[in-house]
Amino acid sequence: MKKNLVLTALAAVMCLCSCGPKDGEYTFQIFTTNDVHGTYFDSLYVDGAGTRPSLLAVSHYVDSVRTADGEQSVILVDAGDCLQGDNAAYYYNYVDTVSQHLYARMVEYMKYDAIAVGNHDIETGHNVYDRIRREMSVPFLAANAIRTDNGKPYFQDYTVVRKQGLKVAIIGFTNPNIKNWLAPEVWSGMTFESLTPLVQEDVDRVVAAENPHIVIVAIHAGTGTGDGTSYESQGLDLFKSLKGVDFLICSHDHRPYIAEKEDICLINSGSHCRNIGHGTITIAVKDGKCVSKKLSADLIPVRKEAVDTFMRDIFRKDYEAVKAFTLKPVGKMNVDLRTRDSYRGMCDYMNLLHTICIEASGAPVSFAAPLTFNGFVHSGQLVYNDMFTIYPFENQLYVVKMKGDEIKSYLEYSYDMWINTVKSSDDDHLLKIVRGEDPRTGQKRYSFVGRSYNFDSAAGLFYTVDVTKPYGSRVSITSLADGTPFSGDAYYDVAMTSYRASGSGFMTGAGISEEEMQTRVVARYPEIRNLLYDYLQEYGMIDSAVIGDRSVIGEWHFIPENIAGPLLDKDMSLLFPKRR
Repeated sequence: MKKNLVLTALAAVMCLCSCGPKDGEYTFQIFTTNDVHGTYFDSLYVDGAGTRPSLLAVSHYVDSVRTADGEQSVILVDAGDCLQGDNAAYYYNYVDTVSQHLYARMVEYMKYDAIAVGNHDIETGHNVYDRIRREMSVPFLAANAIRTDNGKPYFQDYTVVRKQGLKVAIIGFTNPNIKNWLAPEVWSGMTFESLTPLVQEDVDRVVAAENPHIVIVAIHAGTGTGDGTSYESQGLDLFKSLKGVDFLICSHDHRPYIAEKEDICLINSGSHCRNIGHGTITIAVKDGKCVSKKLSADLIPVRKEAVDTFMRDIFRKDYEAVKAFTLKPVGKMNVDLRTRDSYRGMCDYMNLLHTICIEASGAPVSFAAPLTFNGFVHSGQLVYNDMFTIYPFENQLYVVKMKGDEIKSYLEYSYDMWINTVKSSDDDHLLKIVRGEDPRTGQKRYSFVGRSYNFDSAAGLFYTVDVTKPYGSRVSITSLADGTPFSGDAYYDVAMTSYRASGSGFMTGAGISEEEMQTRVVARYPEIRNLLYDYLQEYGMIDSAVIGDRSVIGEWHFIPENIAGPLLDKDMSLLFPKRR
């Protein structure tokens, strides 16, 4: 009996040894995606709207490498924001909640090795991301999303996969700033820790426990500037300091970026499947241990037309279901909506958003911003697909109690996001724009320094913005829309998105602390896109008179007009040049 036990133990040891890597060189191709934002399909849902880069194209390219180099040579990782931003994601998040989620099926088909959790994934709410966790065999990672009841990670913190006999550890992290952006109910039961110093601590823990040959860290955080000033974008900060990591995958800011050092590469593929992040690592192994590594990284532009046709056929019924839903008629308009019009003053697009927020909440004042740089919806029959153009995010409508002086400070902070102080119509730019390379096309063009979704204006007030005055002195508010004098000392109910109400920089700009914000929310309403749908259903036909009632939305404009007008004309022509 004792002899048998010895032989069994010896056989076990021999098995372990035989399972380890043989001496020699091993090469791996690491492919990354991030901020897919629901671009699962290449075909847009409106006939004649064209095609786009998609997971179908990513699958085609990655599978071509698997065929050429062998499946064991390929590692595929996503860095988050995969469950929001497109019709297909919305449909399987909130409409078809019985079928296995489309994204879960797609990433299993594509053989992803791991996916980090993004802030917009959390934004979908517990019902969605908890369901994804159950339905998806691919690990959904967020080591810094900590349960409040037991101090353990809410999601899986890391995974280890074997490729060519080598161990690959993938550790995932979500954005630590989630609590400042999202309503508490969507992240209840969690708190979010800073990436520094946690990432290094977790890397050290995983390396000690698993002894991996390759370490990949996927963070849903921006690349940043590397100066330690951005809490939500710590990529370059980590890149400069991390030890024991081969590839750092960044995301969140939609900024394609590559950085390389001898012992670590940083990869940010951008967004919406326009690029595939790519890393190559060659490892020399002796006696089961890594003795040398060579790393490199680059970006691979996606050819939208080169798609996985087998994958397309498998998910064709899903595409048709989404298309049928999003082509459902929802109402009519006799005006065109252009988000670009928001940058120079009041317009039908912003008037629509403000009118909905004020009428749905009963608040006398509303804050809202254009949510896409150059969105456009034609007049005529609207379908549900247009709802995603008008309002692409799953924000709820909140009502916050604010003092008059805080409202003014909020607006001062907002307008400083998108205008310069000018003295004459001969100045360079009123709008904060810069000429640079478009990461999507490689061509030089003008764009805003900031993001258009941060350009809040107010409704329910009569006010002016003096472009010749500095920050802090530009905004002059005279009255509410009903003619009631505006007072800096009085408190007003203000309608805004859950994103703003959760305590972003705008509230800091208004002089309200994050702690104080917890006491200021007085009412919560459904998602604004759903309120938009209900509004269109109720009115049937929308025109400028319906959404432009000055007794409801008030009025604002830039002054002096003889300076602001010519500069706005010039800047808008640079941002949106006429096609030849």
